[in-house]
Amino acid sequence: MYLTYTVYLLILLLLLWGGKFAGFKKDDFHEDSASLDSFMSLRGFAAIGVILHHISQENAFQWAGGGYGKPGELSIFVNAGFLFVAIFFFCSGYGLIKSLETKPDYFKGFMKKRVLKTLVIPYYVSILIYGLLRFASGERFAPLQWATHLLGFTMMNEYAWYPIIAAILYTAFYLIFKNIKNRRVCYILMAAVIILLGMIFCVNGHFTWWAGPKNWWLGDSPLQEKWWAQQKVFWFSGEWWINSCPALFVGMLFARFETSIRDWFRKFYWGKLVLILILTLAAMILSGYGQMRFGWWTEFSGNGPDIGKKIATYFCVIPYSMMFVILLFTIMLKYKASNPVSRFFGKISLETYMMNLIMITAFRFLLYKTDPQWGAMPVYKTGHYNLAIYLAAVFAGTILLGLLYKFLCGLIQKRIK
Repeated sequence: MYLTYTVYLLILLLLLWGGKFAGFKKDDFHEDSASLDSFMSLRGFAAIGVILHHISQENAFQWAGGGYGKPGELSIFVNAGFLFVAIFFFCSGYGLIKSLETKPDYFKGFMKKRVLKTLVIPYYVSILIYGLLRFASGERFAPLQWATHLLGFTMMNEYAWYPIIAAILYTAFYLIFKNIKNRRVCYILMAAVIILLGMIFCVNGHFTWWAGPKNWWLGDSPLQEKWWAQQKVFWFSGEWWINSCPALFVGMLFARFETSIRDWFRKFYWGKLVLILILTLAAMILSGYGQMRFGWWTEFSGNGPDIGKKIATYFCVIPYSMMFVILLFTIMLKYKASNPVSRFFGKISLETYMMNLIMITAFRFLLYKTDPQWGAMPVYKTGHYNLAIYLAAVFAGTILLGLLYKFLCGLIQKRIK
């Protein structure tokens, strides 16, 4: 576990580097806790967390504990990915409302700047990059699969769901807030859109369960060999598509009522911080209960897709992502950290996210060996040093490829008139 403790220590040092504590007095607050620089650094920390989350999900890291039920390396990050993504959504929701309130003619060119350039172009550039690399590695797709992948209707890069969801939410924001004057109705409709996206996953599930007889995926159905019947192929195929989206709505509300919220926290701040901590803990417990009692992966219960249990799990989990970002906002009123590393990752957060899967895959030779009977089996060197090398290589490679990806997207974005 030396690797885990080293990573935890580095993260702690990173949070302390450039950290500023406002003070214990009731009027000691960071008035710039929601500034562009503060949120840029916050996004940077989230980007680092996402990379660690992806790394921790490798079997070699999860099995490093030595047995069932024993924590592996970086185990705290295994199920924390949606919380880091919630940070991105919170910052986005906050930024949308603040820009709407402070920038004249904000909607002029909105779809081109915030959706086409920022999300759509990077999405399709990543498709071309992943398509070329997968072809070069020897993968061969059916013609229909090539077509749907290149058109973006199915997932060439399974990590690329974030720009799809963000584009949908930004488009909904544009259509609602541009055309409806009653702001209360606008907020209600945005909440409805977010819940609707959640319900789409709950019905859609993790794969095309509706393509054959009940529970076909549990038997020897020929559908199991079809590429389009596999997991992570179609949009909204996985709970990670939707369980962090409500944080965008929280960010919108905090931007709309920021002055009142800050004034509320000024009175008896420490007691209210404890209250937020308790509520966040309660939300975490509810999330764990919902996933154990009902579960996301209900397709494997033997009761068909079991959509109702997915819906129950959804409403048990989303309070956690919402309370998590509220807790961060509360803490940042008193303590915030900003340093060159966090700002750097904040500037390339989308790029590292989109390119991470390539490096996660490319360096797996450091983690596994092929067993004739069991397939890819983890390899553990003394002190798990091969896992440490893998982690460092993935981070370095992701940064380099992310910068190249950012450059390529920039070339195309500049040509959009």
